[in-house]
Amino acid sequence: MPHSQPVARRLFDLTEPISLVNFFAPEPHESMVRLGFLNYWDGYFAGRAAPLGVAPAEVVHAAFYNFADGEVARHIPKVWEVTTPEAAHAARQRGCVTALRRILGGLVETPELARVADLLTKASISAPTAGRVMYAGLRSLPMPEEPVARLWHAANMLREHRGDGHIVALASERIGGTEAHVLSALDSGIHPAESFGRIHHLPASRLAEVMSGLRDRGLIDASGHFTEAGRATKARIESLTDALAEAPYEELEPSEIDELIFLLEPISGRLQATGSQ
Repeated sequence: MPHSQPVARRLFDLTEPISLVNFFAPEPHESMVRLGFLNYWDGYFAGRAAPLGVAPAEVVHAAFYNFADGEVARHIPKVWEVTTPEAAHAARQRGCVTALRRILGGLVETPELARVADLLTKASISAPTAGRVMYAGLRSLPMPEEPVARLWHAANMLREHRGDGHIVALASERIGGTEAHVLSALDSGIHPAESFGRIHHLPASRLAEVMSGLRDRGLIDASGHFTEAGRATKARIESLTDALAEAPYEELEPSEIDELIFLLEPISGRLQATGSQ
């Protein structure tokens, strides 16, 4: 059947709630605590950066893109004094699978979920890795056999594949990491953008510098709202992100895309209803 929006955008909307258990559900954090990480951000950086191996902070900062200068270095490489990348990834996976099992309940043991895991796996291992640092790191890890773990790992790969492309789209518009958060906040209706949770903790001088730069480029107005040029820039970034995220789904037949969307909807709906937590 015809799709009213790009396939990659529709599948992102449906798979993102699966990936968000990484960040919102308590089980992944508890799993990282058992490794010895006593604060959320140590566990976050260890778990997400694990596929890159023992990479220096500069590399992780570049791959993650949207953290302010110095934020990554507060956690990398010190987290590797506590555990190994292999153990961190395994702990993150265990926690996320436990969370998914709790939230999805009776959906877990259904053939429909197993089929979704198979289709997402087919898509997630099919895209080129060139220029996709985070995606390539996850592709280097073994694909789990158990359906819920496979569902999580495939969704995570697709999310990082999209994220790698999103960085390309941001860079093409000369939008840095903190600036990207400002545009995202405004696009979500958050004003002032400086109050957005991902950046509100940054020094006021740094936020003022970012906002001043966006004003000088004509992307926001004096009141801190989007200008027409700013909205157009954000739209181009999202459009290119969608286009660059299509590759994994090109491996699926049109009938498989329709099937995947149909079977994902109740899974995604259950997760959305709980906020993936």
